Amino acid sequence: MSETLFDDAGAEAAKGQEPLAVRMRPRTLDEVVGQRHLLGGGSPLRRLVEDDAPMSVFLWGPPGTGKTTLATVVSRVTKRRFVELSAVNAGVKDVRAVVDEAKRRMGMHGTRTLLFVDEVHRFNKTQQDALLPAVENRWVSFIGATTENPFFSVVSPLLSRSLLLSLESLDDDDIRALVDRALTDERGLGGRYAMSDEATDHLVRLAGGDGRRSLTYLEAAALVAGPSPSGGPPAGEGAPSPEDGSDAAGSGAGPVTITAEDVERAVDRHAVRYDRSGDQHYDVISAFIKSMRGSDPDAALHYLARMIEAGEDPRFLARRIVVHASEDVGMADPTALQTAVAAAQAVELIGMPEARINLAQAVIHISLAPKSNAVVSAIDAAMADVRAGRAGPVPPHLRDGHYKGAAELGHGKGYRYAHDFPGGVAPQQHAPEGLTEREYYRPTRHGAERRFSEVLERIRGVLKSGG
Repeated sequence: MSETLFDDAGAEAAKGQEPLAVRMRPRTLDEVVGQRHLLGGGSPLRRLVEDDAPMSVFLWGPPGTGKTTLATVVSRVTKRRFVELSAVNAGVKDVRAVVDEAKRRMGMHGTRTLLFVDEVHRFNKTQQDALLPAVENRWVSFIGATTENPFFSVVSPLLSRSLLLSLESLDDDDIRALVDRALTDERGLGGRYAMSDEATDHLVRLAGGDGRRSLTYLEAAALVAGPSPSGGPPAGEGAPSPEDGSDAAGSGAGPVTITAEDVERAVDRHAVRYDRSGDQHYDVISAFIKSMRGSDPDAALHYLARMIEAGEDPRFLARRIVVHASEDVGMADPTALQTAVAAAQAVELIGMPEARINLAQAVIHISLAPKSNAVVSAIDAAMADVRAGRAGPVPPHLRDGHYKGAAELGHGKGYRYAHDFPGGVAPQQHAPEGLTEREYYRPTRHGAERRFSEVLERIRGVLKSGG
C-alpha cells in the first residue's frame, strides 16, 4: 500500500531511478494526453474534479491509457490524501485499514481520502463487498482501475454506486505528443536527445496505443543511443563507444539523435497487441475458433501463436479446443475429441512452452477433420424441448423395478433386454409419450458420420418396428 498527501506546492516526484513513464506523469488534467471524451469541458470527470465532490469511479480501459495517471491527477487537484492499493496483493484487512484511517482523519482533521485500487477486477466478491460501506457513506472517494469489463468482474452493488468511465487506446498523434514532451521536458530527457522521423514512426508502431509502453521504449532507446553531451543516461549494452567516433559518444555539440536502429536494438521483438480481457481477447479467440471451423489450419495456428505469445492462459486455449472438437467436428471424426483432451492433459502435465506443440497438433487435427455440428444441434434441440415443457413420464417398462413394491406398480414390466435381440437392438419405445417421433441427432454425410448416418437409419427402423 502506498500513501501520498499532495500539498499546495505539490510533492514533486523524486528523479534519478524512477522510470521515465513515472517522471512524465501529468500533474494536471490539461497535461493528460488522449481521453478527450472524458476531459472536455463539462465532462463528468472534469466536473467531479472542479466541484471537488465526493466520488466513486471505475476507470475501464486497456493498459497504458492513463488510469493510474487520472487517479493521481484527481488527488493532486482536489488535494486529497491519496492511498493506492493493488488488488494483486491487497486483501480485506488492507481495505478496512484504509477505510478506518480515512474515517479517523476525516473526523479529527477534516482530511479527505482518495482510495485508488489498481486492477480492481482481481478482488473477489468478499473484497469488493468490503468497499461498499466506504463508498455508500462517502468515507473515501473511490477510484478503481480495471482492464476487464466491470459488468463481468465487479459486483453489482458496487458498480451501481459508481460512475463508469471507459478509456480508449491512445492514437498515433497522442503517442507522438507523449514522446515529444518526454524528449524536451526537464522531467524527461530535457532536450538532450532527439529522434529521427523514422525512429518516431517505428516507436509509435511498437507502442500500439499504450502510452506507458511508448515512454518505456523511448527510455530504452536512449540508453542504446548512448550518453548525451550534457550528461544523459549511461550507455546501454551495445551502445556506441568513443572509438566509434559517433556523436553518441559525447563528442558532438547537439543532442544525441535516436535512430530507428536504436529503437530496434532496444526493443528486440514487436509487442503483441493483445489484451487478455478486452475486445481483442474476444476478437482473436473468435477468429481462432472460426478458423478451425473453416478448415484453415494456417490461420488457426497464427491466432494460437498470437495468444500464446501474449501470455494467454494455455488452459483456456485447451478448453476452447476441447469444446470445438465436439461442436464443429463431433461424430464426423470422433478421434478429434481424443486429441483435444490429450492436448488439454498435456498442458497440465508438462506445461508451457512444450505444450504449445500438443495444442498445435490438436488445432491442426480439428482444422483438417471433416466438419459436423450435428452433436451440438442435437443436444440443443433436446434441451429446447425440455425447457418448453415437453418431458412426459418415463415409459413404465423403462422404470426402475429393483426396489420393493416396484413390480406391483408395473415398473419394468415388458422391458426387452437389448442383448437378447439381433444386432443388440430391441424393438421398443424409449422416449416419453409425445416425443417418440422426435429425432434430435441428424448426422451429416461428412467423414465417419456418413457411416453413422446409415447405422442410425437402420437402428431407428428396428426401434419403431415394435413400438
